[in-house]
Amino acid sequence: MKKEKAPQNRTLTLTEEEIPLLKKQLLTLGELKNCSDRFHDSLTSVEITQKILDKTINGDILQALPLLPDEFADLIIIDPPYNLTRNFGGRIFNERSEEAYDEYLSTWFPEVCKKLKPQGSLYICGDWKCTSSLQRAVQKELTVMNRITWQREKGRGASSNWKNSMEDIWFAVKNPKNYYFDVEAVKQKRRVIAPYKENGKPKDWEESENGNFRLTYPGNFWDDISIPFWSMSENTEHPTQKSEKLYAKLILASSKKGDIVFDPFLGSGTASVVAKKLGRHFVGVELSEEYCLFAQKRLNKAETDKTIQGYSDGVFWERNTGAMQKKSEKAASPSNLPDERQN
Repeated sequence: MKKEKAPQNRTLTLTEEEIPLLKKQLLTLGELKNCSDRFHDSLTSVEITQKILDKTINGDILQALPLLPDEFADLIIIDPPYNLTRNFGGRIFNERSEEAYDEYLSTWFPEVCKKLKPQGSLYICGDWKCTSSLQRAVQKELTVMNRITWQREKGRGASSNWKNSMEDIWFAVKNPKNYYFDVEAVKQKRRVIAPYKENGKPKDWEESENGNFRLTYPGNFWDDISIPFWSMSENTEHPTQKSEKLYAKLILASSKKGDIVFDPFLGSGTASVVAKKLGRHFVGVELSEEYCLFAQKRLNKAETDKTIQGYSDGVFWERNTGAMQKKSEKAASPSNLPDERQN
């Protein structure tokens, strides 16, 4: 018997009827090669960029990179396979020595950096085990600006080691004297536990019927991220899916509306989906056809649903303020309710 999902399980699925329609919306390597060949004959780099704009490219990144124009992306977000043995939709990425993982990064990372505009920014994700390799790879090509560490509160405990509850994101730029960063766009709304008043008025915080809050500048430790799981509508079967809220911070801070966001390891599509929801263009490359289909389904849904869990009214809400966020979003857009859960 086919197991039915629980009513509250909102994990994305693909039906046999929609798969052929979603496939038609993807860009294959063959089609990309045709564009690239024409580029060498007659098309300009601007014209080839228009051909790949807002597309999900189904293919191997090593084959796709030579076909993409250089310096087309304003922002690159990378979530590569970590140095762990992991099954990605039937394709196994095997754990290897640190030296071998360094060599793996060298086969594609320098080429990815060529796709970044001179004033562009790049973020690359990793865990404790591969983060030193990532730092070495990034420093060879770009200038490291910071390392973001975010709390990944999910997974089983470890009986003979500390549970891994953190991941890193390296932030780097081509030109440290000329890059875009909008700190106002990524402020966090935090509850004020012990409000301080000056002359009887709130000092650096605001009163509301939902509680007392203060807008704070973002640091490089993030403890407000929820990993997608079965009750969230953005959730898919991808084993290492990043949350829309996590990528929304990167995209809002390091790109403007109309900019191009490039993800060479797109997975189930989070970078492209969030870029679309926030008014940016996107280009994504993903080897697995199944994950490409999930990405395209999410992109189609984003045509009408711009909701990003944990982000509303132009600010990011801290964890456990879901009720207040829902009231705010309901007032702003009654038709776009957030997920029925806490942030």
